[in-house]
Amino acid sequence: MFNNLRELITTMPDEKACRDYLIAQRWNGKPVCPYCNCDRCYVIEGGKRFKCGSKTCYKKFSVTVGTIFEASNIPLTKWLMAIYICSAHKKGISSYQLGKDIGIAQKSAWFMLHRIRYAFGNGNSDIILNNEIQADETFVGGRNENRHKDKKHVDEQGNFIEKKAPVMGMIETGGKVKTKVVDMATKKNAIEFITDNSKKGITLITDSAGIYHKIGKKYNHVVINHSAGEYKVDRYHTNGIENYWSVLKRGIYGIYHQVSPKHLQAYCDEFSYRFNSRKMKDSDRFVFSLTKIECRLDYKTLVAKKLFDSGKDIEMIMED
Repeated sequence: MFNNLRELITTMPDEKACRDYLIAQRWNGKPVCPYCNCDRCYVIEGGKRFKCGSKTCYKKFSVTVGTIFEASNIPLTKWLMAIYICSAHKKGISSYQLGKDIGIAQKSAWFMLHRIRYAFGNGNSDIILNNEIQADETFVGGRNENRHKDKKHVDEQGNFIEKKAPVMGMIETGGKVKTKVVDMATKKNAIEFITDNSKKGITLITDSAGIYHKIGKKYNHVVINHSAGEYKVDRYHTNGIENYWSVLKRGIYGIYHQVSPKHLQAYCDEFSYRFNSRKMKDSDRFVFSLTKIECRLDYKTLVAKKLFDSGKDIEMIMED
């Protein structure tokens, strides 16, 4: 085990060491075919690849098949460094800085970080909050005055308007957080988000926003009326989720500066992952991160055009 990035590099100095480590972490040392789940596999090419022993499969594969590393030309040594750095930095790291740190191009680092964020979000749907939950919504996006002229949001009359993406969030008191980017902060979206991600009968704490009135009837609903100067009712408050919004926004505005609506959920997943694993040591979080790598995100999917309101979307986030 290693306690810092230097020890990670020393422990896994080359591709063979990285492959062996991933084989141990992913398959407990015994390769399993990612195509048919057969555990009768043969070593070929000096241990670089394997061949499935199933008569109905016989496919060849490496330890990277079916993971965020698949089809990447970047060495595993740099991939593992990137995962450690991204998971350990509390506010994240920009693609420019990561590229400099591990010696790759900014575009490659940008794609790498999105694959890592995709892995961080892998399994989030399994997290169900319980007991006492604080729910709130926030809005994320840059000010129009800070945008280039051709990227400013305008209304039908051509007037510049502020346009931010709504994000709904819930935090279990003393526990985990979940966030979801939505098209609008509505009663329907609030009901769907809360019911899908929490157990029935819990204590739900919100502010007095109208979108929570209907959902509140299904829970032990505690309302904090901020507009009336209330910030606490008995022992209940919404400080937890409000503090989390501060962490999220400081990271996005301070490190990434601007994020398109298309990619905002990925950044929210990144911050949620680090928050939910905040009690782990950096080395333990790194090992846990490797349990989430069995997912794929190809470049074509990542940069596919998707229209938002103005009919335009930023294909690549130019951080820093």
